[in-house]
Amino acid sequence: MRYRLLGRTGLRVSEVFLGAMTFGEQGLGASGDDARRILDVYADAGGNVVDTANFYGGGQSESMLGEFLQGRRDRFVVATKYTVSRDGSDPNAAGSHRKNLVLSLEESLRRLRTDYLDLYWVHLWDRHTPLEETMRALDDAICAGKILYIGISDAPAWVVAHANTLADLRGWTPFAALQVPYSVLNRDIERELLPMAETFGMTVAAWGPLAHGVLSGAFTRPGGPTAKTRVSPESMGPREQIAARAVQKVADDLGATPAQVAIAWTRARSPYVHPIVGARTAEQLRDTLGALDLALPADAVRRLDESTDFTLGFPGDFLDQAGPVFGEVSARIDGR
Repeated sequence: MRYRLLGRTGLRVSEVFLGAMTFGEQGLGASGDDARRILDVYADAGGNVVDTANFYGGGQSESMLGEFLQGRRDRFVVATKYTVSRDGSDPNAAGSHRKNLVLSLEESLRRLRTDYLDLYWVHLWDRHTPLEETMRALDDAICAGKILYIGISDAPAWVVAHANTLADLRGWTPFAALQVPYSVLNRDIERELLPMAETFGMTVAAWGPLAHGVLSGAFTRPGGPTAKTRVSPESMGPREQIAARAVQKVADDLGATPAQVAIAWTRARSPYVHPIVGARTAEQLRDTLGALDLALPADAVRRLDESTDFTLGFPGDFLDQAGPVFGEVSARIDGR
């Protein structure tokens, strides 16, 4: 396991994050001893970032993680989130405003059995709360020592850029990280979010790198899935099937597993990307972590890119073709 800096901070974070969304989840999740073993496998591999949220498993994910980290909490970068409703009948129990931030933070600290969070995420953009309020409230919690760093998940690029510009102008703490979905099947962030994050020097935590199991090999192995998956074979369209087969073919050619190939593809796209890996068993996680030793050849990356009908759209495609308007000499400008 290698380490990079979290955004423009000095915090060292492992190249792969562990997602604890399945801890305590019924049906498709990991509970009790399985979840503890998953965390231990990740830690033994050198991983140090564990990502959860206040509503995962109805709060069980945070509670289990708090129990598992007793005696070794400071060796981990503990990340959780707020914004999603804590009580559907209370209009102020959701959102990114100051009241919900304060109450959600205190609940998470209690469940995680800690007096500070390494990384606190705004879980998604709250259209009803001014960004000034959110950024100032987060900065206040940082000044109080309850949060060390902040990030934002599932928001438009212009919102993130606006928030960090506000923070820069007013001397508040900016977002160091962005959390977004990213996989061979979901490349939307390449249009605006990934270039924005790279420009701001933000770490990109990529959730869903296996596309809810579609790219794990579960649907391309003989006999189909051997365990419950979030996606059923009936719900897979031609696009999903083509991508799954492409990942399987590359895996067969390289002597790797489909999960390893899918994870390695996200890492090959940008040095800012840290895939979030989850598992139901320790064995699944060991297999997935094999992606750390897998360097995809350029031809394999190209084949996976071409397996989906992704285009940048406007203005990306338009600007890529706009070179001639800058004159003949523009072709000899290397840029930054």
